[in-house]
Amino acid sequence: MKYFIKLNALSVLYAFMLFVVIELPLNIYRISRISGLELGKVDTLLFIFKLVLFLLSSIVFIWLTKKYLSGKKSMYFTTILWFPYLILFISLFATWFPITEPADKPAPVTGLIIIGVMIIYPFYIAMISIIASINFKSEAG
Repeated sequence: MKYFIKLNALSVLYAFMLFVVIELPLNIYRISRISGLELGKVDTLLFIFKLVLFLLSSIVFIWLTKKYLSGKKSMYFTTILWFPYLILFISLFATWFPITEPADKPAPVTGLIIIGVMIIYPFYIAMISIIASINFKSEAG
């Protein structure tokens, strides 16, 4: 039962990371309007934030997978389990923070970018699981 909880907890973290990466470009106009920053500056800051988030979360995900899920093939279930949690996060966010200003609606092409990211994301999770399962101990000496 503990392994099941750990597996789902890691899947929630995977879903939350993708949720943040998805919601930031969707709400760029809202962030710009509320913060008072120019759209170009907000776009640059969000790009830097997403890059740092990607690098740090990749390291944390490898460490968590190695620590809590290594040694079992069922760790690859995280490539599927993140999706229901992502749907839950998106629907809760859309319910709690609806777009009330017509100018805050995202550009139509943003949906295509999100679809592409969601297609690639399971491969990213599988790569994290593969890297976490590799034993890097040296046999020299």
